[in-house]
Amino acid sequence: MTDTEIAGTGTGAGFGGTEIIVVPHTHWDREWYEPFQRFRFRLVALLDEVLERMDRDPRQRFTLDGQLAAVDDYLEVRPERRPLVESLVRSGRLAVGPWQILLDEFLCSGENVVRNLERGIRRSAELGDTMPVGYLPDMFGHIAQMPQILAGAGLAHACVFRGVPDRVRRHAFAWVAPDGTAIRTEYLPGGYGNAAGLVDNPALVGRRAADLAGRLAAWRDPGTSAGPMLAMYGTDHAAPAPDAPDLLADAVAESGVRLRLGTLTDYFVTQPTEVAGLPEVRGELRSHARANILPGVYSVRAHLKREMGRAERRVERYAEPLAALYHDATVQRFLEMAWTRLIDASCHDSVTGCGCDETAQQVAVRIAEADQLGRAVCDLVGARLAGAVPNDGYLVFNPTPLPRTALVRLDVPVPPAAGTPGGPAVDDEPIGLRGGDGRIVPAQTLSSAATLLADDRFEATALNTMLARVHGVELYGQEITAWELDEADATLTFHVARHGDPGFDVAEVRAALADAVTREPSRRWRVRILAAPRRTVAALVEVPALGHASLRPVRLPGTAEPSLPDPAAISAYSSALVIAPDPVTADGRVLDNGLLRVEVGDDGTFRLRGRDGVEVDGLGRIVDGGDVGDTYNYAPPAVDLLVDKPVSVRATVRHAGPALAVVEVHREYRWPGAAEVEVGARSARTEAVTVATRLELRAGEPFLRVRLDFDNRCDDHRVRVHLPLPSPATSSYAEGQFAVVERGLTAEGGFTEVPLPTFPASGFVAAGGATGSLAVLLTQPSEYELVDDGRELALTVLRAVGMLSRNRHVLRDEPAGPQVPTPQAQCRGERTVEFALLPFAGAWHTAGVPAAAEAYRHEPLAFPGTAPVDAPLPPAVTGVEVTGEGVALTSLRDRDGLVELRVVAEHPAPTVATVGAGRPLLGAWRADLLGRRGEELSIVDDAVRLPLRPWEIATVQLRLGG
Repeated sequence: MTDTEIAGTGTGAGFGGTEIIVVPHTHWDREWYEPFQRFRFRLVALLDEVLERMDRDPRQRFTLDGQLAAVDDYLEVRPERRPLVESLVRSGRLAVGPWQILLDEFLCSGENVVRNLERGIRRSAELGDTMPVGYLPDMFGHIAQMPQILAGAGLAHACVFRGVPDRVRRHAFAWVAPDGTAIRTEYLPGGYGNAAGLVDNPALVGRRAADLAGRLAAWRDPGTSAGPMLAMYGTDHAAPAPDAPDLLADAVAESGVRLRLGTLTDYFVTQPTEVAGLPEVRGELRSHARANILPGVYSVRAHLKREMGRAERRVERYAEPLAALYHDATVQRFLEMAWTRLIDASCHDSVTGCGCDETAQQVAVRIAEADQLGRAVCDLVGARLAGAVPNDGYLVFNPTPLPRTALVRLDVPVPPAAGTPGGPAVDDEPIGLRGGDGRIVPAQTLSSAATLLADDRFEATALNTMLARVHGVELYGQEITAWELDEADATLTFHVARHGDPGFDVAEVRAALADAVTREPSRRWRVRILAAPRRTVAALVEVPALGHASLRPVRLPGTAEPSLPDPAAISAYSSALVIAPDPVTADGRVLDNGLLRVEVGDDGTFRLRGRDGVEVDGLGRIVDGGDVGDTYNYAPPAVDLLVDKPVSVRATVRHAGPALAVVEVHREYRWPGAAEVEVGARSARTEAVTVATRLELRAGEPFLRVRLDFDNRCDDHRVRVHLPLPSPATSSYAEGQFAVVERGLTAEGGFTEVPLPTFPASGFVAAGGATGSLAVLLTQPSEYELVDDGRELALTVLRAVGMLSRNRHVLRDEPAGPQVPTPQAQCRGERTVEFALLPFAGAWHTAGVPAAAEAYRHEPLAFPGTAPVDAPLPPAVTGVEVTGEGVALTSLRDRDGLVELRVVAEHPAPTVATVGAGRPLLGAWRADLLGRRGEELSIVDDAVRLPLRPWEIATVQLRLGG
């Protein structure tokens, strides 16, 4: 018997000497019902004890929850313990990794999942070794592509608890991703603490060991006794007993069960990697049959999900591509810092919102910092690129991998009147935007900035105090272009603009004023600050794939704003002017762009009709109902009151085209102010709440952009927007984490939680039937449900609750955590939700739904030019272009001087991704998800063709020429 084995000589109650590997571990919630630093204090105390014990007793083994965050958090406080940690990891006695943090798989992007795993594997390898199993012990369900992600990182096993369907009756099954990748998966019957109480009472260890062997044996194949069984000896935030080796040794003689202390690595190296013959489970694991999956976390504290989605997009699709394609390696550390915060925020008790209020505050700060870091990188790279653009223009970056014509909103100076270069600007003529190729697109004026910034009177003695407001050439946030002193009227006028006269000297103004005041010291002086006229305009501009184009405003003859200029009146521009063939119009409550018609009804709901004839009415009905649940699970009051009819409705046209048209609908409701939770009813007191619905239709877009804004003044309620479908649906298709998954109208139950069919979606959710479907395009992880027998889709806008977990819950038999008040989870104050609606015919993958979602989520980004105003506009530049039926780009970054991009075939049939660039391709290789280079790819006509099986995730590395 080795020092790691505690064996008995008997056969152990008929188990034939089968060995049980007992894995001492802790499940460590980095933050939850207490904030991070308070939990870390407990973590340090626990690991101090465990590591000291392991240093003294070579029999001790420990598995540190599959996440490096616990190690990093400990070593930040105890850096002197790193040599001991490394020694224990290298010896195989301490198992760490492969994750950086145990995430919630549905509330972060697929790329966040990959970066989490990549960082955890790299960090654990630095400590000596990586636990070779995708350990997923407490996530609230599992994404469909996890088998492919784990296999792509070189892991051959998964280990799960929640979400496993009832049909799994053995401890091992083949978990199959949508692309066909299968991975051997260990199910933990009874959870990650199925042996937690094994040695609590020394007198009962033998009996409990025999009982444990019996329970585990029930999950083995009948008649099979080969290989050890797995027992998880640990629970939340607790260390194993210091005398566990001795207690288990004593239990062997009594029970005859062979027990061996080991790590999860010790167990999995005994298991085959083959999946042949194992029962198959395909796709996501979201069954309630064997454990609670707590689906209410997808709608609680919705602002965290909104901010997470924005920050991930900022870093993944803007900051990293800009830095990688336009050669700015100086920002890599900022990007690493952003990813640290995004990965930390993805923790399964963090972005979920099911922690205490202090935890939610810290998560919000991390997400905000990630977003700020991403924006800072964009600003740095963008400013460098825009340094070649005249200072009255802009450089526009396209974050999508296809050339596109997209709407941009720009704050531009009004150019001088036609024929008077450098002369005064006149603000009553239409303007356009000229590109680097000389072409001009008409611009729609959305608003005009004030030109009179100040008009004040001063005594002569106060003029010097007034002049102290001038800092160099800056005054009131702008720069001085000129000044005038009119002694006759005792008026001093400053002219300011975004860019001023670098030769301006306030001393000249001070001297001129001193002379004037000397002549008439008793006069009062008028001081005016006049700004050059500026407009906020909207225009449709062409931008290359992951590239940039430059624009500047120009005058157009005629005064036809907001209509398009008359081509006959602009002969000087006729060869350059680009006019959209189908401008958007607003006629009363009707918007139309030739692709989609929107009609707003008297009740504030609206009808859509697409060009293919798909029509749907009654969209946008707001339904408010009670919620006496908690952060984990929705619960309706016993006597609920649903409010879906407004007391007043008004609609206003804000913009009437031709580039965009907007109608704002304001509906006032009377919502119950709270719920009487113990009584099970909503309160009689009501609050007036106005929901502002902004409906925006752009030229050239087949979908309607929707934004809801309201001030939540109520507690204990759920607000959903109901969207009737063109045809009843029997299933929905939801995009998220590299896949589109099909879900039915029900969810599998069987445990202690009522299986509500509410589901998460990230990019879009689509549903419908024979006469048409409706897609809801999303910018954040959101909760939805098909209701009324598949006739409507309900999208959760807000779920306001006041308790982390409730001991008594009508839809869940057992608590999900401690009963801690969470008043901030009531989400009072201003709330905003954005989505878009696309009616379509046919299947989602043939109707352009993914492409519409891509365009909706990724607006162009503009950077103001800083070159002299007489500088020429630089030409447009292409970055990287990715084409292919159903091919989606999910990441593009720098990897040691190479451009690494990740694509996924979000398509049910084989496809081909074609990758090209605006520069010569000098080399191309396939890589795995960790960036390890593999097969070299052929380059033909400066492009790479990459065959992809359905739903395949592929990583490509490119060496680009100068």
